[in-house]
Amino acid sequence: QVHLVESGGGLVQAGGSLRLSCAASGNILSVNVMGWYRQAPGKQRELVAAITRGGRINYADSVKGRFTISRDNAKNTVYLQMNSLKPEDTAVYYCNGAFFLGAMGTLEAWGQGTLVTVST
Repeated sequence: QVHLVESGGGLVQAGGSLRLSCAASGNILSVNVMGWYRQAPGKQRELVAAITRGGRINYADSVKGRFTISRDNAKNTVYLQMNSLKPEDTAVYYCNGAFFLGAMGTLEAWGQGTLVTVST
């Protein structure tokens, strides 16, 4: 099993910044890709940013230039630095990852979600 623990959400004014963290634990041999998704009320969950083990990064168009994803492979941790936040960034942010467990194969796991609220 893999357990993801997220932290860093909260309430911030428009234009402000937040940093999300997600640490993975369990019988992990390696981490393939880790990323962040978000789900606003009444909307579908969408990809915000993802980063591969080799450092290849993909961002949603709506966050390019404002958000930065990074990871610490030694700690199985992924971060999301969010700057210039907008009210439309308000959502529950979920950490996601694909983990290689050895003989047990690859497992996709989700965090419990952390709420980000951006006020006007």
